[in-house]
Amino acid sequence: MFDTELSHLPPELRWREWMARVEAVIFASATPVARDTLARLVGRGCNVDLIIDDIRAELRGRPYELVAVAGGWQHRTKPAYAEAIRMAGAPTSTTASLSQHEAMVLMAIGYFQPMTRAELSGIFGREVSRDTIAALRDAGFVASGPRSPMPGAPYTYVTTPAFLSAFGLDTLRDLPDAEMLEDAGLLSRRGFSDGSLDEPDKDGEQE
Repeated sequence: MFDTELSHLPPELRWREWMARVEAVIFASATPVARDTLARLVGRGCNVDLIIDDIRAELRGRPYELVAVAGGWQHRTKPAYAEAIRMAGAPTSTTASLSQHEAMVLMAIGYFQPMTRAELSGIFGREVSRDTIAALRDAGFVASGPRSPMPGAPYTYVTTPAFLSAFGLDTLRDLPDAEMLEDAGLLSRRGFSDGSLDEPDKDGEQE
């Protein structure tokens, strides 16, 4: 029987043990750990957010930290050490490599989801191929959304929790401000081109 209450310990040691359990589970997990999961490790009267705050405070001088991503928490190295990590060349967990075109399509889905492939093609001014969508699916960044009310009820595409995790976002509300990107000419539902859309759909069909 897993003891969550730890009633045999004095309050200070109980809190330290809860902190250790929470940090150990986050450290061991390859994906962000949700609050509901962490709440199963501690007593009923324990506030998980306060536990996280105390862990973050203890990590303040370390080269890594706890960050809120994809609706949970994960250990991440601090951005200040990114160059040192690259220079060392040590194996790290890596985000799937995307072409510029794939990254632009992913950005459009992120901001305007759910979107059909035809709607994406309309934004970019030429066909967005099935191969592009397949690459984003294989990377784990997009999944099928609800059927569109358009004639033929085509599939729509939405981003996944893996997308949030890979880009260090807790929710889609953490995406950079869309109006700012539009002012900079980087994003517009009315249409834009990334200069690399030379990937016509091989079958010429729309979804």
